[in-house]
This record gives sequence, structure tokens and C-alpha cells, in this order.
Amino acid sequence: MKITNVTTTIVNANMRNWVIVRVYTDVPGLIGIGEATVEFQAQGVAGVIADLSPLIIGKDPREIERLWQIIYRHPFFKGGVVTMSALSGIDQALWDISAKDLGVPLWRILGGLARDRVRMYDHLGGGDSDAVYNSDTAQSFGAKMKKSIDDGFTAVKILAVPQSAPLGGHAGLRHAEELMGAARDAAGPDVDIMIDFHGRTTAAMAIQYARVLEPFNPLFLEEVVQPDQHEALVRARKGINVPLATGERLLTRSEFLPILKDGLIDVAQPDVCHAGGITELRKISNLCETFGVLMAPHNPLGPIATMVNVHMALTTPNFLIQEVMRADVPWRTEVFQGVPEIKDGHLLPPTGLGIGVEIDENAASKHPFKAVTPVQWYHNDGSVADW
Repeated sequence: MKITNVTTTIVNANMRNWVIVRVYTDVPGLIGIGEATVEFQAQGVAGVIADLSPLIIGKDPREIERLWQIIYRHPFFKGGVVTMSALSGIDQALWDISAKDLGVPLWRILGGLARDRVRMYDHLGGGDSDAVYNSDTAQSFGAKMKKSIDDGFTAVKILAVPQSAPLGGHAGLRHAEELMGAARDAAGPDVDIMIDFHGRTTAAMAIQYARVLEPFNPLFLEEVVQPDQHEALVRARKGINVPLATGERLLTRSEFLPILKDGLIDVAQPDVCHAGGITELRKISNLCETFGVLMAPHNPLGPIATMVNVHMALTTPNFLIQEVMRADVPWRTEVFQGVPEIKDGHLLPPTGLGIGVEIDENAASKHPFKAVTPVQWYHNDGSVADW
């Protein structure tokens, strides 16, 4: 069996352009599918996929580890989110081919089931405007929480921390307390609530927000400082009593190792579309398991990424919970088929071959690439703020 071609399709989903990868083989009808979405850089990823494809055309797609090493090492310059996202999408498609070739679901060739179902968590936000990130009200959070619970979820994530000054900002602290309080009141004591800081705070402010939020018993606090600020995370960890999570913007196990060695997180959140695909995420999971750290992979992306994560969750011993995006676009099931319905906040093992997702090209063509501008925030003095 040989790889004959690699193509990309870009589907606009408001805030994100989903980058869909296909790897074709010389076996009639045997095509692998993967997702290489990275926010605000879709055309760059598609270009890198075109650059990398000649390295693997003509080779056996079932030699996944060798092909991963070729794509990662032979271009000489390694890493970067655009290159790693391109590699991630190709890698997913290779695994899809291998599972389809054997006539089994992906989870079967990843080692079989480590659990019977996958717990999913919902968002209380989502969309394409900065209002989602900074202007929610207690009333809206309460209403969103009730909707998630009515839909069967037992865990949600909220963006309760607003744009924050490097120091000070008592109004922001009150805002976060009010939103988290409304979410907890609507949820009751038994629903797990995670709080995404989105890297908006300095270590000092993260500690202050954590003290305000701790009485509401969050499951974990996510990305309390920027991912490249290792020493800031050290300081934040010392002053925060709530479990911490990070990892959506980290690439490969080499970037996770320092924070694991220093005991800075309780939950790792690598993204299968950024960190190196299935091949590398399995290694990150194994590394985290060695340090007693749980896995809650990042996934605000498309249906292919969601299903890849579900297959991996089913086979990962130290898996905790899986993120799913539902609020971006209403036409997901028109473009992608094969994603099971979430019932009682869980997904059961898929039975379709490979990843189990198919794309309707005609439906996808109705949502072509659109340029998307990142949210842009500034502090009161005009300096750039993280969103």
C-alpha cells in the first residue's frame, strides 16, 4: 500500500476555519481523514501540509511512527504550531487508514478499551465575538448552566475571568465571583465546573482570582498564566490551592516535561490537532501518567478532532474528562456524519471503521474559508492585553 496524494479542505465555522486533511492511497476507496485546525492560521497550515506531503507520497501509510519521524525531523527546522498542526492532521489520517484497513474502529488499534464510556464537558460560552469572553452576565451564565444540565452534562467549563490588569482590578474580581456564583447556584453542588483563565492573568492576579473562586469548589483552573511563563506558573502554583491545568498551547512531550518535573499541574490539556497528532499525544499521556497527572485534552475544534479525542480517551488509563464544542455552528451534522449523540454527558465507544467520521463535500462547500481576525484586547492605557 502506498500514499498517492494529500489534500486539504478548509471549512469556515465562524471563529475558526476547520482544516480537514485527507491522505489518499492506491487501494481503491481507502482514504484517511484528519483535522489540522489552528485558530487564525488556517491558510498557513494548509500551505505547510502541501510542503510536507512530498516527504511521504509513495510510502506505506501504515508505517505511522516512521512517517511521523520523517515529517518532524527531515525538514530540519522542528516545531511551531503551524508545522505541528499540519503534522497532527496528517498523523490522524494515517491512523484512520490503518484502522480502516484492518476493518476496526480506531480505539481497537490504540490498545482496546480502558473504559466503557467517555465523560464529556460542555461550554457555557462559544461564538465569534469578544462579548463571549468578557461581557457575560450572571443571568446568562445561570441560563446556560441549566441548558447544559438539561442536556445531560454533569460538567461544564466557564470563562469567568474577564480582561485583567497586571495588578489591581477589584471590579474584575467581583465580576468573576458573581459569574461563578451564578453558575454554581444554577448547577447545584454536584456538577463539576472548570474555569478557563485563558492566560489572561499574571501570577499575582491569578492567585487573587483563585482565592475568590476557591469557595465555589471548581474542578480545576485552566491556563492561569501564559504558557511560555514557566516561572510565573511556579509562583502561581505556590499560592493556589485549587487543581491546575494547562497544555493547549504546548507542543510535544518535551514542552510538557519541565512543568511535570516541577509538579506545576494536576491536569494536562494537549491538543491532538496541535501537539503532534495521535502519535505524540499517546506519548504525552504516558509521560503524564508517570507523574500522576490526568488528561483532559483541549478540543474547541471540529467533529473530526472530537472523535479522535474520544477514541484516545477510551484507551488512555489516566484520562479524566473530554472537552466538546457545541455552540460554534448549528450545521455540524450536515457537513460531518458519524459523530454519535452525547447521552447523559457521555459518549460510548464508536462502532464505525477508523475515526468514523465522513465529510459531505457539497455541504462543506457552502462554508468556504473566511478570514477571521483574532479578538484584540487592550488595557486602559492602550497597551496590549491577552484575551
